[in-house]
Formats: sequence, C-alpha cells, structure tokens
Amino acid sequence: MKAPLKEEGPEYLYSKLKDNELKSDWLSIKFDATYTDKKNKNDFKGQIRIRKDSLIWITVSSLSIEVFRMVITSDSVKYFNRLNKEYFTGDYKLVSEFMQIDIDYDILQSILLGNDFQFYESNSFRASIDNQEYKLSTTGRRKIRKEAEVQKNDPVVLLQNIWLNPDSFKITRMDVKEYMKENRKLQATYGDFLPYEDQMYPSSVNFEITAEDIIRLNVSYNKVTLHEPLSFPFSIPDNYQKI
Repeated sequence: MKAPLKEEGPEYLYSKLKDNELKSDWLSIKFDATYTDKKNKNDFKGQIRIRKDSLIWITVSSLSIEVFRMVITSDSVKYFNRLNKEYFTGDYKLVSEFMQIDIDYDILQSILLGNDFQFYESNSFRASIDNQEYKLSTTGRRKIRKEAEVQKNDPVVLLQNIWLNPDSFKITRMDVKEYMKENRKLQATYGDFLPYEDQMYPSSVNFEITAEDIIRLNVSYNKVTLHEPLSFPFSIPDNYQKI
C-alpha cells in the first residue's frame, strides 16, 4: 500500500510540471487512432510533425491511402481532402467547430504533447490530492496578451483541472471548459509513458469532447522523434474545389 502523498503548494507542483514537460523544437509522431461518435467509428493512421510554437502538420491515411493533409499555424488552418478533392483555407473556426470548444494553437500543441498551455496565466491554480495524484485546478485562467495586441473580443476564460503523476510529475489527465460554456468540455488522458533520451512521452493519448455529442479519439503514438529538423510538404492540387 502506498504511503499518503505529501501535500504541496500549487507553485511547487506547477514548477515540477514545467520541468518535466516534453521539450523539443522539432517533433515527429507516427500514430494509430480510432475516432468514435454516436454514428461512426473509424480507424486510421497518420503522422504529426511540429515546429514548436510555429506549425503543426498532420496527415491521415486509411488503408495505406492518404485521405487528408492539414497545416496549422498560430493564425490559420489549411487542409485538403484527397477523397473529395476539396480544400479549405481559413482560421480556427474550423478546428473549434470540430472540437466544439474555442481553441488556439497553444492549446492544440499542448494537448498533443501532454504539456500545459504556455501562453495562459499560471498564477491562479489551487493544489489538492485526488486518488493518489496531485491535482491543480483553476476557474479563471486567461490568455497572456502582449501589450501591443488588440483584444477584439471578450477574452476566453478557462476552467481547468490537471492531474499529475506524483513520481514523474507528468500530466496524466487534463480537462478544460470555457467559462459560461460548462456544458462543453475537452478531456485528455495520457498513459504508457516511454523514455526518450532524458525525457518521457505518453504513447497512449485519449481525447473526449463533450458537447451536443460525445466524440472520442483514442490515439497510440507508435514512433516519436525529437530534435531533428523536419519538412512540411503542403501543395493543393489545381483541380481541387475550395470549400
């Protein structure tokens, strides 16, 4: 039987979380995944390439045939669908509609890696112990704004919980909601951590999106490569229709 955890303050736990995050300027992930909603269940494979804080490149294949390719930056989303011969270029409205929660590049990059959000306030967490794990909670987390940045709309305020493994201080589970939209929730669960040099990464990542429907995405990271510069090929064929 494990001894009870020692209580720790939120500042200490958050600093340990940040110390043990997955860190790399370049990252490549090959994965298998299953997507499930109330009508469909689909299995597929793919690859994710990330240039930290700059670009996320995703390709998805089914039966060894590429279905679509996507490039996401801090302010744009582009993708093309080879099956329908269609393409899209626009902003984060597409991603937010799919995930049924307002999302930005920082949040998307963080949840893919099992890290915390970089560009959101971190001084409002409360610490507790939950089922032999440390838990950090906040009910008013806002994005950090640059002085020169003009805020056109009301800022998004997040309600967030983070569970930490007490030995590795890796995030094992995270959920996030928007203030005043508590019927919408994104939850990510991380497990089967594997070593990479002096770091650890989750090889099992499960996402659950709760809104009008429940969407589940169960992902296995099969091969992870850090630190190696990557290319991000993306070229929309001339005969594809814009949507």
